[in-house]
Amino acid sequence: MTRFTRWTLALLAAAPSAAAAQGASIAPHAVVIDDRLRSSTVTLYNPGALPIEVTVGTAYGFPVTDSTGQFTLRCLDDSTTGSASRWITAYPRRFTLPPLARQTVRLLARPPQELSGGEYWARLAVTTRAASTPVERTDSAGIQVGLALEVRTLLPIYYRKGPMTTSLSFDAASASRLEDSVAFRLLMHRDGNAAFIGQVHATLVDSAGRVVREGRLPIAVYQSAEPRLQFPSAGLGAGHYRLRLEARTERPDADVGALIQAPPVRAEFDILL
Repeated sequence: MTRFTRWTLALLAAAPSAAAAQGASIAPHAVVIDDRLRSSTVTLYNPGALPIEVTVGTAYGFPVTDSTGQFTLRCLDDSTTGSASRWITAYPRRFTLPPLARQTVRLLARPPQELSGGEYWARLAVTTRAASTPVERTDSAGIQVGLALEVRTLLPIYYRKGPMTTSLSFDAASASRLEDSVAFRLLMHRDGNAAFIGQVHATLVDSAGRVVREGRLPIAVYQSAEPRLQFPSAGLGAGHYRLRLEARTERPDADVGALIQAPPVRAEFDILL
């Protein structure tokens, strides 16, 4: 789920019932288009009791980390190198989806003839809103208020031409003590010609060789990232530690077809707390 979608859903949770917007269930959650086929489909389902208007388009963007180490979606101009949004088109682009109904949307790619091998990215932008705006009488003066809200979902599209490779390199790791925790920033760069989607298994080992903390961090590294990993600091005294990292292209929440498999990547860093 994108940051934009989470924000929108939070807005809906705070809105009055008469202004509630309806979203659509979309499957799959990631679209992979092979250069040999140049097409794919997604299915939209309206689980609500009212019809919804749906608009489908494409945009360009990919996850990056912000100053706090949280992954967020960065939207860019679609003329940027690596973008597939300008030459992938959705059909139909606008339609009304009745309650409990499904609609298949076909994605057709028309890449440039001189397109080099590699992975190109886009976002499928699905915007839904109630087909009719609910109206609620608010007072004795007869004033009526209606408010239409939209739900926008951005799903990844991967267009792949030729052999795909991906890997990851850990460039640095730093640690800082917070009020009740220890935060680690992990600087990593992607290698190969496809995004590295997976997770990092991190273990913190003390000077006696004992594992004192352990955790997993989901990652999606399209170019570079510096995510934050946080452990409780209770019982972690001052001293030298070893941070061991292992990145794998495995994610239980990701569509298998979106993952490019790669050997595990391991690294270790000395940490002074």
